[in-house]
Amino acid sequence: MKLYVGNLPWSINDTSLEELFAAVGPVSSAQVVTDRETGRSRGFGFVEMSEEDGQRAVTEINGREIDSRALKVNEANAQQPRRSSGRF
Repeated sequence: MKLYVGNLPWSINDTSLEELFAAVGPVSSAQVVTDRETGRSRGFGFVEMSEEDGQRAVTEINGREIDSRALKVNEANAQQPRRSSGRF
């Protein structure tokens, strides 16, 4: 199950995101999305774990405060294909 994790503090990196969710169950992958140009966190990320652990993570971690920010955790939506803007 792929989870969307929003409202992440800027201090969170891939490792700390994985550690946060590992308390619920084994994590397949954890990635904080970063800006291409600056390399800075964009404030959200994705975590993959089993269906059962993912459901439990939504219940246990959604709304938890880290660095005065309430995390938003839910099942990730399938990525929509991007349209070309016609520019190169």
